Amino acid sequence: MKKISLLFLAVAMGLQLMAQQTKTQNVIIVTLDGFRWEELYHGADSALINSKFTDDKADINKHFWAVTPGERRKMLLPFFWTEIAAQGQLYGDRDLGNKDEVANPYHFSYPGYNEIFTGFPDVRMNTNDPIPNPNMNVLEFLNKQKGFENKVAVFTSWQVFPAILNVKRSGLILNSGYTDFNGPKMNERFRYLNELQHKVPALYGDDVRLDFITYELSKEYLKQYKPRVLYLSLGETDDMAHAGNYTMYLREAHTEDGFLSELWRYLQTDEQYKGKTTLIITCDHGRGDVPLENWRDHGTDTKNSEQTWFAVIGPDTPPTGIIKTPTTTYHKQLAQTIAKLLGFDFKPEAGHEVGDAIESVTGSK
Repeated sequence: MKKISLLFLAVAMGLQLMAQQTKTQNVIIVTLDGFRWEELYHGADSALINSKFTDDKADINKHFWAVTPGERRKMLLPFFWTEIAAQGQLYGDRDLGNKDEVANPYHFSYPGYNEIFTGFPDVRMNTNDPIPNPNMNVLEFLNKQKGFENKVAVFTSWQVFPAILNVKRSGLILNSGYTDFNGPKMNERFRYLNELQHKVPALYGDDVRLDFITYELSKEYLKQYKPRVLYLSLGETDDMAHAGNYTMYLREAHTEDGFLSELWRYLQTDEQYKGKTTLIITCDHGRGDVPLENWRDHGTDTKNSEQTWFAVIGPDTPPTGIIKTPTTTYHKQLAQTIAKLLGFDFKPEAGHEVGDAIESVTGSK
């Protein structure tokens, strides 16, 4: 009996030591649905600007066009190319031989989000219908760890996330679509945003809320509730691409870069988050590239839509900027990477496989 007790004590001490080895105490994850690596690294695409997909070419050229890709990408995404490029890491610049991809074979949203959060590119998850996900996700895993109980929250524009993250099983705090937020710390800001979301046009249907409402709700939640883990899912880059509106695709990407900048500035002013928070930004799938019309689409039949990217900035991540090594990372590795940054080993109760953590992010290599 003493040997068993000593074994449990050793395991507990080992887990505590692992947790102490990371500076990250909080993680924020943000996804920009269907945003291409091409615009991240090249900026605005001249072929698309000069096509039928851009209605105000002069204005877009004024705001987002420059001679070099380095200038263009900074005009489009200033937060990525000032803060993250200087203090964090960016993966998936295929021009330099660094590849980031989804491992699932479907290349659309539900399978992509399942892969990111369960670490498991489950071939059964081949629909965008709101079918409850049987796979345990890293957010629900973290929500069960000591010190993280009810400190994990999710805000999404797309109403399918309660199924993707199986909120009935996981018990996660999740606000999605046009659902009003309710909680013990309700204030005038929450009430105003609840009211506002029902007054603005439902541009993408009844199951997709405007991203600025989702962002503002998540920001207020961050301030009032101080979660240890927050996931924010934004969707308008994908919506505008499917609509064939390159003008608004670029504008939405630029706007959401501004959200990220504002969010990061706030984190640096709050005692809980400053110097203790890692921000991870990625997408759920890529898009087509050639022929030109394929930028609107993605999926198994759309060539190169498995090509993705991610960016990270935080106290445990070496500030190496663009990753130039000829390696391939997969989104199935992100769940374990998130867990490792917080000092945990993500082992789902159901026992499904999980991709290995990306050691260059966690500072292990």
